[in-house]
Amino acid sequence: MALGSGRCHYHPERPGLGICVECRNVICTECTTQFEGINRCAKCLQARLAAARSLVDRKDWSFGNILLALIAVALLFGSFYGIAALAQK
Repeated sequence: MALGSGRCHYHPERPGLGICVECRNVICTECTTQFEGINRCAKCLQARLAAARSLVDRKDWSFGNILLALIAVALLFGSFYGIAALAQK
């Protein structure tokens, strides 16, 4: 459906209620979902949900995180050892 037609992009027989802020398609009352106070169609809302889920599913302890933790522990013990060595002099 064309943006200026006033008919729902997904249901051409229905009048449009609003415009999805992400894909800019005209949508009817059945297709409209308010998220964060803004009209979005089901397709765009599903894409936002998939993006949010991918952030939750990330690995907390990757190889880089473990390496940084080991370096931090080595620096911490090294600084304690250095301070102890200076205190004995």
